[in-house]
Formats: sequence, structure tokens, C-alpha cells
Amino acid sequence: TVTGFAISLLFHVTQAEVCPPPCSCKPLGEMKGLHIDCSSRKLTAVPALPTDTKRLYLHNNSLTSVPAGALDGLRSLEEVKISDNPWNCDCHILYLKLWLEDVSAPSLANIQCATPAPLRMKPLGQLAGNELGICKRLLPVKCLEFFWRDLILIAGAIVTLILVAWALKFSKKLVCQINFSQYASRHRLLERH
Repeated sequence: TVTGFAISLLFHVTQAEVCPPPCSCKPLGEMKGLHIDCSSRKLTAVPALPTDTKRLYLHNNSLTSVPAGALDGLRSLEEVKISDNPWNCDCHILYLKLWLEDVSAPSLANIQCATPAPLRMKPLGQLAGNELGICKRLLPVKCLEFFWRDLILIAGAIVTLILVAWALKFSKKLVCQINFSQYASRHRLLERH
């Protein structure tokens, strides 16, 4: 029993070290992982989470976005609740949307945008890329880069086609001249005989 108590104490000390300070963490026993409850803690940012998190509750906080890559280390995650946060649906929400599409489609269905005003109450899962305000302003610059690249490629293709057509036309004339000169020489030879 002393050994069991020591192992239990060591396990709880280890859990306290990996559990984010504002959250409560519980081991899942045979499932080998952690239940991390960070709900209703007035969080404005996602805390550093243990990699063995199986259940993650971040609902009912003040989260507006999740930094890109912040949740990528949660490879054994089986359940996530992240609704009831004032999500700001701009370009920065795209990471969370794509991550939830891969990890938890039901959670994605429960998330609604709080800002900007035109997207208020719109489900994040139904958000199209062209509705992201900041991204719209970035698109013309990127499109312009593609435009010039494509224009150069098209011009190059047209010039190549013109050169090929000219070469074919010239080669046909050359073949006709060669054939005509051969025909004319044969005809002169026949006339002499």
C-alpha cells in the first residue's frame, strides 16, 4: 500500500505539472489520457495543453481565435467542446475551422461567429473563404501576381505557336520548292532525250 500511495502521489504531482493552471485535469484510467476541463474560466487564449489530452473542454470562455498550430500536438484527442466563445471570424479563424473539420465535425457545427457584424450568428462550418474580410483585401494582390505570371505564360505560348506556324509554313514552301525544282530538272532531262 505504501508503494501504491507513492505511485499515486507521483502521478498526481506529474498531472499537476502538465495540467494548464486555469484548467482542471483528470486521468481517464484505462483509456490512458487526460480529460482537460477549461470551460467557463474566462480564457482569452488557449493554454498550453498536454499531448495526451483525450477530452478537451474549452466552451463558455472569451476565446476569439486560436493561433495556427496551437492544437496540432493533440494527436490522441477524441472529444472537443469549444462552442459558446465570441469567435472573430476573420482570416485568423481559418486554422480553427480546418482543424475542426479534420478532428471534430460535430464541434464545428456548434460554433457561431460573434464578429464581424455581417457574420454574427453565422455557423463557422458554413463560412466560405470569400466571407473573411481581411482575406478579401489580400486577394487582389495575390491575384495580381497570378495575373502577371499567367499573362507572361500565355504570351510565351502565343509567340511559340506563331514561330511553329511560321516554321511549318516556311518548311512547306521549302519542300514545294525542292519538289518543284526536282520536277523541273526531270522535265528538262526528259525534253533533252
